[in-house]
Amino acid sequence: MNPFERAVAEIVAPQSGLDAAEVARLLEVPRDPKLGDYAFPCFQLAKREKKAPPVIAADLAKRVEPKGLVLSVEAAGPYVNFRVDGTKRAALVLGAVLKEGGRYGESDEGKGRTVAIDFSSPNIAKPFSIAHLRSTVIGHALYNVHRALGWTCVGINHLGDWGTQFGKMMVAYRRWWDSMPATETDPVRKLLALYVRFHEEAERDKSLEEEGRAWFKKLEDGEKEARDLWKRLTDLSLKEFQRIYDRLGIRFDHFTGEAFYNDKLDAALEKIEAKGITKISEGALVVDLEEWGMPPALLRKSDDATLYMTRDLAALEYRHDQYRFDRALYVVGSDQILHFRQLFKVAELMGWTWAEGARHVNFGLYRFKEGKMSTRQGRVVFLEEVLDRAVELAAATIREKNPDLKDAERIAEEVGLGAVVFNDLKTGRTKDVVFDWEQVLSFEGRTGPYLQYTAARIASILRKHGAPPDPGADLSLLAEPEEKEIVRSLERFPSAIAAAAEECEPSKLANALLDLGEFFNAYYNRGNQDASLRVLTPDERMKSARIVLAAAVLQVMKKGLDLLGMKTPEEM
Repeated sequence: MNPFERAVAEIVAPQSGLDAAEVARLLEVPRDPKLGDYAFPCFQLAKREKKAPPVIAADLAKRVEPKGLVLSVEAAGPYVNFRVDGTKRAALVLGAVLKEGGRYGESDEGKGRTVAIDFSSPNIAKPFSIAHLRSTVIGHALYNVHRALGWTCVGINHLGDWGTQFGKMMVAYRRWWDSMPATETDPVRKLLALYVRFHEEAERDKSLEEEGRAWFKKLEDGEKEARDLWKRLTDLSLKEFQRIYDRLGIRFDHFTGEAFYNDKLDAALEKIEAKGITKISEGALVVDLEEWGMPPALLRKSDDATLYMTRDLAALEYRHDQYRFDRALYVVGSDQILHFRQLFKVAELMGWTWAEGARHVNFGLYRFKEGKMSTRQGRVVFLEEVLDRAVELAAATIREKNPDLKDAERIAEEVGLGAVVFNDLKTGRTKDVVFDWEQVLSFEGRTGPYLQYTAARIASILRKHGAPPDPGADLSLLAEPEEKEIVRSLERFPSAIAAAAEECEPSKLANALLDLGEFFNAYYNRGNQDASLRVLTPDERMKSARIVLAAAVLQVMKKGLDLLGMKTPEEM
């Protein structure tokens, strides 16, 4: 809670019947600064007092007396709006950014609590496609923002490394791997080609399907040749996956795929059956969830094979036993909403009260504009192809704008990857992401390169100034409307981090950075039109204050982009 939120909360709390922490949680920042600096919504009080929110707001505004940092209080419809001391605001906010540096926006609110985050989770022996990007970058951003708030984070890559498809891959590998063209050196693409060939050949030779089932049975039984083949397929895939993770700067604390839980399934089923919540339906073991509007949760098929639900229940209990999590986040697509509703309901029926902290962080799909991306297979959009093309296009743009830029190759990599990551994270996660190259790589508009370019522009200003920001600068001189907007935006940054974590919504942080970028660029452009408004103005006292402002914006940009998994080039 910043000093201004605290000041507002302390004068509202006694008159509202809420404690100061609850008031602070409800406070909003009006988009239009003409409405004030903070707004307290009266909808929650309306439920309690059985009055219309505007009536409550008008009454509350009369009873709340402004004092200290709060200069005025007035009702506006269902809100009570507050104005705070702008001069002190600039000094406190900018002072905090300069003092805390890279820790500005962090807190210890999660101290002593643990969050386990299940994200990325590609399938072994299949390519890392663009479809996996959303889970990967959303999960990584959530890991970062939780860690910034003091949480102990456990990143888990729950690999798809088990199932009947492995029997098919074993058949294909044994039959055709050595005869594949030497020109294809990417092992995962070779595995995909094998998988495609298996299904093509199986259309003509039905015995292949039976052979695949037989090999998976060998794998389940632990036969050495099958286990060795499975290990080889897994190692080939993991090596390629790790290359992409390294490129994106993403790490995991644990790679524990489906196979990890094989020896835990019998015990899990015994516990569930002992709880008395299962029944046999058409030979299968299920938990009947009709009472809650869901189909049965299938735990074991009539042939004794276990399913995803069994493994996820075993994994949920194992993760709690190992990590004692307070939150368990599953960053998995929206097509699995029913599965997770069933999973959490079965956990509730088991009496696992600790599972109340488990949440499905669902997300929408990727959609490409027609003709923008294809692969030789014509079916899979390889993530690495997307990243490579993004870097190529970024390099072309950089060559055009700054042909003499040093270390252009590294910067193109940072801009290209950042563009793809940011395009995903700025979109509300439950929405589909439309991928349009022109928009994604643009240095204008609400894009990643736009923010990186803004940061590079500020870095250039600070280099020209040639001295560190003066902590004794007179920040009361920052009276221009754009300067006040920038300060307001910097003040909101810690709240954006907290909201991104609490709502599992990285777009909260991404869009807060975009707003900050737009405010600074509007300010910069006014300076191009009026020399007296430039950061590097001849007025030394004003210049000192504006350098502090610019340095604070750059610091917050760097911090925010880092939390989203992006680099901030000093030059572009």
